[in-house]
Amino acid sequence: MRTRRAARTRRLRARTRRASPSRPRPRPPRRPRPPRPRADPVTGRTEWPDDSPDSSRAEKELSSQDPAEQARAICLRLLTGTPRTRKQLADALRKRDIPDEVADEVLSRFEDVGLIDDAAFAGAWVESRHHGRGLARRALARELRTKGVDPTVIQEAVERLDSDQEEARARELVDRKLRATRGLERDRRLRRLAGMLARKGYPEGMALRVVRRALEEEGEDTEGLEEPF
Repeated sequence: MRTRRAARTRRLRARTRRASPSRPRPRPPRRPRPPRPRADPVTGRTEWPDDSPDSSRAEKELSSQDPAEQARAICLRLLTGTPRTRKQLADALRKRDIPDEVADEVLSRFEDVGLIDDAAFAGAWVESRHHGRGLARRALARELRTKGVDPTVIQEAVERLDSDQEEARARELVDRKLRATRGLERDRRLRRLAGMLARKGYPEGMALRVVRRALEEEGEDTEGLEEPF
């Protein structure tokens, strides 16, 4: 009798445990992980996650180096992902109060190892800006002068474009804008299209010739447009 009662009691307790939902134990809150430093692949110095190029920590570390180390670190950082001319880097070093003789030595070393190459920079600039923005030789030379490229290097770079290439690109630009000028009077179309080419550095005679031909193909009367505008 007692054995049956004990078994019945155990079964009731088991049913009660299955019926009542178990309460999960509260988990302790996670502790935030402390920030870990990392090594800058360019300068080799240690950086913390909250550092920025203009942070006081970075400025203090850079200013504690000797001028040559500072110059190398600045140039490497500026050259990462973006080619620059020697003049651009020299100006940046001057703003950071790097002595001129130290800057010249570091920049010459960078030229020796190919990290600075104004000729390659000028060639890539001409190729990119001519095909991407449609700039002519005159405008390209003006831009390269503002970046401090030597005039001889500029001339060699822009001479890679001949007059036929310029004229073909000018016609592409005119064709792209021609539809937007339809409905305007002839002289206004001429000024708008030729002015667009002039802003991109195309010679006046070439601009007039290209626009005149494009208007003729649309049936415009171009008599009297031979004179410069």
